[in-house]
Amino acid sequence: MFRSLLRTSLLLWGIIVRPATTLSLGFLTLGGFAAGVMFWGGFSTAMEFTNTETFCTGCHEMRDNVYPELAQTVHFSNRSGVRAICSDCHVPHKWTDKIARKMQASKEVWGTLFGTISTRQKFLDKRRELAEHEWVRLKSNDSLECRNCHSTAAMDLTRQAPRAAGIHTRFLLTGERTCIDCHKGIAHQLPDMTGVAPGWVETR
Repeated sequence: MFRSLLRTSLLLWGIIVRPATTLSLGFLTLGGFAAGVMFWGGFSTAMEFTNTETFCTGCHEMRDNVYPELAQTVHFSNRSGVRAICSDCHVPHKWTDKIARKMQASKEVWGTLFGTISTRQKFLDKRRELAEHEWVRLKSNDSLECRNCHSTAAMDLTRQAPRAAGIHTRFLLTGERTCIDCHKGIAHQLPDMTGVAPGWVETR
């Protein structure tokens, strides 16, 4: 009895460690493909879930601080009903850029674990630093997330206020400035802006 059980166990172990000797190459290929599809599907689903508003506002740091500010802006409620969510502005749409951004944002998990901005006062104390990180990121990628929705090629300057049209013509269309240079407070309240140069200087 014991020898029979041992022999069966050894046989099963042999199949596990050397499957190619007992299973066909086609079966292994098909199994590998199915496993790959399941892994990719699960990974992609998890990635997309982390882009939802539910996920972004799941921690009180975001839900109690920046989300109420977004809710007061034209990006949240407007006459056309087109609404931006957190990931529209903070996560690139292109896959490779998205992965890089997710890896960068993983540091926020540590911030949550160690209570970096666990209170309103802690958040206010770090608001300038947090804002500057986003300004630098958007400046470095030429305001990519803004341009996912706002295309300069589709911009009708004749329907803009004369001042806005003039500034866009002088700075945006020439590439001298990018969106974040002038629109820093577009979705959230600004921190103390002492020492921050304006995005443009009007000339008369």
